[in-house]
Amino acid sequence: MKFKAFLTEHGVNLLGRRFLPALDKMGKICHLFLTRDHAIFLHNLLNGDGVQCIAQFRKEALFDDYRISSQNEDRIAFAIDVSLLLRAVRSSVSICTEFGNGPSANRLQIKLVKKLPLNCTQPMPFLTFETKGYKSAVIQDVPISKPLSRAQVLELQTALELAQDIPQTLVRVPDLNQLQNFVERMKQVGDLLNVSISKYGDLHVQISTTLITLGAEFRKLLVIGEQAEAPSDDRNQSAQTRSERAISRGDAQRVQVSVKHFSRSLHCHLAKPDCTFYGIAPHGSCLTVIFQFFIPGTHQTDKSISLHCRLPVLDPGSS
Repeated sequence: MKFKAFLTEHGVNLLGRRFLPALDKMGKICHLFLTRDHAIFLHNLLNGDGVQCIAQFRKEALFDDYRISSQNEDRIAFAIDVSLLLRAVRSSVSICTEFGNGPSANRLQIKLVKKLPLNCTQPMPFLTFETKGYKSAVIQDVPISKPLSRAQVLELQTALELAQDIPQTLVRVPDLNQLQNFVERMKQVGDLLNVSISKYGDLHVQISTTLITLGAEFRKLLVIGEQAEAPSDDRNQSAQTRSERAISRGDAQRVQVSVKHFSRSLHCHLAKPDCTFYGIAPHGSCLTVIFQFFIPGTHQTDKSISLHCRLPVLDPGSS
């Protein structure tokens, strides 16, 4: 199995300044899944514990001269420490900018290799970064797991396909900072968060203990997918009453998630998305957060990049 490519300047900026800092907040270890056309970072898809996070890039978004081959339909997957990967990308960038402008300067090559570390008798796999400047070349080796077997890659591919389901109703949250500040306060109150989303464009989050109930409502948000007109007699009702009525009519769903998981998913704002959508999967199986990215200078979706999270549900919820 072989993989070799050059990270473009755009790819370096996407990974080093945006996506890897976000992914590092999601968890220490992730899987990097390389195919003929995509590079995909996957958190918690195989163990099913915690927030699932999927960042997918078309190869052109990150790489130039992309070459991959394996006996498993040119698919390669392995586990990697995100913080080490981020450190390698950032230090390679600083080296790239330090040296001259020759024909081979400022090129950051990334490839899979096997090397024999000190005090080891067996060669180990690494993801190697090689920076060639005008006067020098610097090599950085990031340790990775043994590449996944054919059966494990198939399991990862299946989990990835299952995680692509889009909720029937999505609402757009315009201000993630406001939501993040509210959730930070909620963390001091309790551990469980009730989230309801209606076809009217309402997002309601609430945390309750025996002593206190704290909630926030975001109303008349942009709705994608199934939507409905809010009944006029709901206008003068409390947020909690509106939410309960919408659920009883079948116009809303509610799930219970961990405050810690919800807060962790909000760290994806480090990837600088242009829009954020929340939705609840059919039968309340998970809370889905989809981050949308625009082509710079436009309001057109950049289809070469995708990022979304799936938060495990602690209660079956109601629908």
